[in-house]
Amino acid sequence: MSEDYVYIRDNLGEIKRKVAAAAERSGRKAEDITIIAVTKTIDADRILRVIDEGIVNLGENRVQELCEKYDIINRTCNWHLIGHLQTNKVKYIIEKISMIHSVDRMDLALEIQKRAEKAGRIIDILVQVNVSGEKSKFGIAPEEAMELVRGIAALKNIKVRGLMTIAPYSEDPETSRPVFRGLKKIFVDIGKENIDNIDMGFLSMGMSNDFEIAIEEGANMVRIGTSIFGQRHY
Repeated sequence: MSEDYVYIRDNLGEIKRKVAAAAERSGRKAEDITIIAVTKTIDADRILRVIDEGIVNLGENRVQELCEKYDIINRTCNWHLIGHLQTNKVKYIIEKISMIHSVDRMDLALEIQKRAEKAGRIIDILVQVNVSGEKSKFGIAPEEAMELVRGIAALKNIKVRGLMTIAPYSEDPETSRPVFRGLKKIFVDIGKENIDNIDMGFLSMGMSNDFEIAIEEGANMVRIGTSIFGQRHY
């Protein structure tokens, strides 16, 4: 067994332990939380090791990387596009993707609808909300999220499954808590509206530095890269 394999296996063991503990603190079970392995810049061999350890949800930030790895990794897994998505790139992933986490504007939703209809697919998406208000972050403003969700609800080949956000990076993960709490409130408010074609099932929030806080605040999808694979070398 290679050193690299042991490293990833041990990291995943620790992450699963922390996920289970955070889930318990929030009144849930470990199996209620989906770990998405963020594979940005990660080579196929290491991705296959993660799949061997039972992590079958893979998150990519870039369309080109997703397409390249999709063709190389011939295994049963679910690909999530978690990075900013340009409308002119939708056509490349529409038949490969399990979920798009980063829908934050109507023109993107319309392009997904067009391509999904052509492919005969219904695409699960999350609406990305910029809860923190950071100018460097993508996402719809919190006060505009409800209107965007209502607009997307009319598109027959898209299913809104929940919300996503990215908290500002901090050495202190507690600083992320108000951001996650804010997204949970929007999530609950939208759910109460009982909008047709909207199924608010997923809260995608939390990364390597703050996923435990995110789970405590209601996340059931966490996007973890560095804590699995180690620091990236760009």
